[in-house]
Amino acid sequence: MRSPVRASLAALVALAAGAVIPAQQPAPIEYRLSFADRVHRLMDVTVTFGDLPQGALQLRMSRSSPGRYALHEFAKNVLDVRASDASGRPLPLTHPDPYGWDVSGHAGAVRVSYRVFGDRTDGTYLGVDSTHAHINMPSALMWARGLEQRSVVVRFERPAGTSWRVATQLLPGPDALTYRAANLQYLMDSPSEFSEFSERTFQLADAGGQTFRLAVHHDGTNAELDAFAADVEKIVREEGAVWSEFPRYEGGTYTFIADYLPWVTGDGMEHRNSTIITSPSSLRTNRKNLLDTVAHEFFHSWNVERIRPRSLEPFDFERANMSGELWLAEGFTSYYGGLILRRAGLTTLREFATDVGQTVDAVLGSSGRQFRSAREMSELAPFVDAASSIDRTSFDNTYISYYAWGSAIGLALDLTLRDRSDGRVTLDDFMRALWQKHGKPGGRGDGVVDNPYTNDDLQSALAGVAGDPAFARDFFSRFVEGREVVDYGRLLSRAGILLRRVAAGQATAGAFRLQDGPTGIRVTTAVPFDSPAYRAGLERDDVLMSAGGTKLNGAADFTRAVQARKPGDSLPITFLRRGQLVSATIMLVEDARVHAVLVEEAGQALSEAQRTFRDGWLGSRLRVK
Repeated sequence: MRSPVRASLAALVALAAGAVIPAQQPAPIEYRLSFADRVHRLMDVTVTFGDLPQGALQLRMSRSSPGRYALHEFAKNVLDVRASDASGRPLPLTHPDPYGWDVSGHAGAVRVSYRVFGDRTDGTYLGVDSTHAHINMPSALMWARGLEQRSVVVRFERPAGTSWRVATQLLPGPDALTYRAANLQYLMDSPSEFSEFSERTFQLADAGGQTFRLAVHHDGTNAELDAFAADVEKIVREEGAVWSEFPRYEGGTYTFIADYLPWVTGDGMEHRNSTIITSPSSLRTNRKNLLDTVAHEFFHSWNVERIRPRSLEPFDFERANMSGELWLAEGFTSYYGGLILRRAGLTTLREFATDVGQTVDAVLGSSGRQFRSAREMSELAPFVDAASSIDRTSFDNTYISYYAWGSAIGLALDLTLRDRSDGRVTLDDFMRALWQKHGKPGGRGDGVVDNPYTNDDLQSALAGVAGDPAFARDFFSRFVEGREVVDYGRLLSRAGILLRRVAAGQATAGAFRLQDGPTGIRVTTAVPFDSPAYRAGLERDDVLMSAGGTKLNGAADFTRAVQARKPGDSLPITFLRRGQLVSATIMLVEDARVHAVLVEEAGQALSEAQRTFRDGWLGSRLRVK
């Protein structure tokens, strides 16, 4: 150890020479997580703050979580909060609002202990039981205002009698149960699974030898996990080919953390160097859907985690996070999820076409486009992304998921670029352009993104890739800021996929649900805006009594009454509305729902041009590297 005198002399000499003396780093924030009462869904947390400035220490529980945009009020599950100084002396603790605690009277160090209840295993909450601890950090860990840039140490205490291990993107510490993070942003973005999970790993030369790790808590067999891991590797390789390179993962590892158990809640959540995937189904019974979630979440390690909207950088843990770019951040990721499964040979061509048809139908058939654009739908995320409310909304008629609409826009842009360039320019080129400008420059290795984008940046990138600023302006004006849709039928036909009416020539009153009851047939969902039933004045909670002059004894009677007529026919109805009998007439129209079919299955020949276009779109990128 250098003596104080010599250190001071050295400092004076350095200052005289013009050298810069690095400031001493403040003590890291230290968390200890233990599980003495895990059977009752409780986790014990102790957190130590040192080198504190004068004044009250302001502790907070997060109200939102990375990857989620609504408020979730995690403080509701916190109990038994206590504070003490370094010697163990209790410190005054006040509770100024539902999400915060203030500690005063400290002398530069505070130790806080509390318990947190967690009984939901998914991508957002805390799940603790006798088999594991599934920890989404914002739902579990208090933090302090003003200390967001402090480094962090997290220590997991293994329950007695277990051999639990940790799966996390937190960086390794001095032992197998101690981890670290550079700052609050990285800590809160680092979910962790603490259990006796099964593990598989692989390395890819194309990824610079980085490791891809699967940590799976499941009730299947080793053979099932081996097969699943092999398919995950196919997805990873195929997605790397889209971008032509992999991110540099902090710590050199990307971790797939998965819980596939009957008692968990289905979810998938992206993080910078990991993902959380949960499902009550199994590797045996739901393989395709589990792989689809893997493809979606891993694509996020480029798109969102590094190619990041400016509206989400940095993420705010104390308020809802609104972004007008989720149509691309989430929607394009959804489009690529299905596309990657097809390119990797993990789904059939028919399955892919079916999924495309369902996406297109959801957008074409929604009245939401009459009210909001794709950008505006994105901005509604705080109200719809796992948000909860007890009052009814008009969203059935006024909202389209930015996942679905964004996926449809991704499909439209991909096919349009291919169509106008005869396959030479594709959506892959657009995504790579975003990567080069907004993703690859990266940050400081602490979860911060240096060059996040706006919608204007996206339009500029499209202009560059297409070589046509007028095309980019038109596309964004009509399909992102506007409410139009492309001619999907024409574009898909180039790949030998046809859009057909699901029930051509069949009459409909609109898509709404009916429920049989003792007083009649009740309308239980919103009646679609501008549908025949809507124009006739029918609405949710109305009770249908007759149709076409015939008394209705059940919902099936109304369906038969509609199907017995042709588009353009009228259907007189009577219904009860809050005690009053109302008469109206529904003017039926043709069912406009569409689905996608392959030309080969429609009795037509696939042309050579269609085959070439299809292969260029849906064929593996690994074949053309």
